[in-house]
Amino acid sequence: MPIVNMNDQAELKQYMDFLAASPNRKLTQTVEWGRVKSNWEPCYVYVTDDAGRLEGAMSILMIANKQADGKKLAYCSKGPVCDVYDVALIKRLYDEASDYLQQQDVFVLRADPEVEYTEKYDHALREAGFTVRNKNVVGHGTIMPRLNMVLNLNDVTPENVDELMMRFRKNTRYNIRLAKRKGVTVDYGDSQEYLDAFYETHKAMAERQHITYRPKEYFERVMDELGDHIRIYLARHEGDVLAGAITANYGDRVWHMYGGSTNVKRNLMPNYLMQWNMINWAVETGKPYYDFGGIFEADPQDGLYVYKAGFTGGVTEYIGEIDRVFDEKAYRKYNEHMENL
Repeated sequence: MPIVNMNDQAELKQYMDFLAASPNRKLTQTVEWGRVKSNWEPCYVYVTDDAGRLEGAMSILMIANKQADGKKLAYCSKGPVCDVYDVALIKRLYDEASDYLQQQDVFVLRADPEVEYTEKYDHALREAGFTVRNKNVVGHGTIMPRLNMVLNLNDVTPENVDELMMRFRKNTRYNIRLAKRKGVTVDYGDSQEYLDAFYETHKAMAERQHITYRPKEYFERVMDELGDHIRIYLARHEGDVLAGAITANYGDRVWHMYGGSTNVKRNLMPNYLMQWNMINWAVETGKPYYDFGGIFEADPQDGLYVYKAGFTGGVTEYIGEIDRVFDEKAYRKYNEHMENL
């Protein structure tokens, strides 16, 4: 059964090489991401063609869930790594994983690829026997938001990048220019000093919004495992750090992973200029997309949505969650809990 033996270095290298070379690669499908999520148990699954070459992979992380009677959720974040429109290939991957996952007391195998929703694709997945969760889900019922804010950069180059700003909403353009005019500067690095400064902005933002935040050790693992793809951006003014972000450059996009801002000088709009600098990183490295991350609802009264929409102009709707259910009772209890959050 093609489940990677983590003690077989040759097999593990073959798997990692396939992930790194695939045009469908995602940061959350790397083995390194599994090390970042150190409280989850990894499982790496692949299928091959007739010549023995890898043609699809699923990097799965498992964790026990008390809402599901202690059974495990198996989650393939933003995967699988393959032609995601090849439903037969996706089914082969799920088939390869299923016996092993059931032995591990898993109640569902779930993937949520970054592919846009269409009725045709939704129908094909359901016809193949998958349980698909998208328009039929209420509230915050999916693990990750199904609505994403993605800036398309396919026709943008370093030579015409200034024209990109004219696509932004008027207030967004104004705030970028205001930050520059008021003397806000943006720089980046990957040192402990940068990480410490970012963490203070992240913590301040979370406390201001009364939401939980991760311990610093988590972000240290991000830098240790993914550092070749990561920059920590900081926006400053007269010696004060006003905002920070951890941003990844991998696959077809630059992804704004984590952010924060302090409670001082917020009227200087540091986040807008910082985003503009990170977008420029995507343009400089030829990435076709800049990913602001997701939202659960396109609500014009929600400040986060308005902020992101000022850059993207609209929402990208993904297909949602593609599930294979092993325990209906645990699955139902888990979903009900998620939808009531």
